[in-house]
Amino acid sequence: MFQPSYPMRTPRLALRPITVDDLDDVHAWQSRPDVVQWMAGAEPRTREQSRASVLAMVGEDALRAEGDCLTLAATTEAGVVGTVELVWRSEQDRTAELGYVFHPDHGGRGLATEAAAALLDWGFDQLGLHRVYARCHSSNAASARLVTRLGMRQEAHHVESYLFRGTWADQLVFAILAQEWRTRQQQAGTTNP
Repeated sequence: MFQPSYPMRTPRLALRPITVDDLDDVHAWQSRPDVVQWMAGAEPRTREQSRASVLAMVGEDALRAEGDCLTLAATTEAGVVGTVELVWRSEQDRTAELGYVFHPDHGGRGLATEAAAALLDWGFDQLGLHRVYARCHSSNAASARLVTRLGMRQEAHHVESYLFRGTWADQLVFAILAQEWRTRQQQAGTTNP
């Protein structure tokens, strides 16, 4: 089992597992059309739907086996401002997928980048990952900018590769290798949180 020491701290955030007490904060963004617009099959959620989502995330506090998802609440003094997740895609290939959702009211300050960077640090250094990738709809410019800020390179542009809200959509794939991440962190003069 792989589990971070909680809370994981960054300069402005504490990352920790989701709890049932986070329902109000999570529902605040899950109920917004501008947040769910890029999520396949997602519509703004009712409070009960958000409750079910939170209950599912409560169990995502560690990576126990390939396919598991680690979902962490990104918290500030304002409460839970978003989530960041790492899905263990292949134990043999030491590969994971990065995901994130943040409340737009807390956007534009680099909090999502800070949270994702902390999770990448943990994944490469503690989990021993070789490669982490992220996917997004080709029109989701904010998501593409975020992963680019992390140093991920665009590896693919899959044309009409999946059905998105009843229409064929393009998907962008970004990735970074452990050595690339470590070199980038050394050049930036940073240390692991």
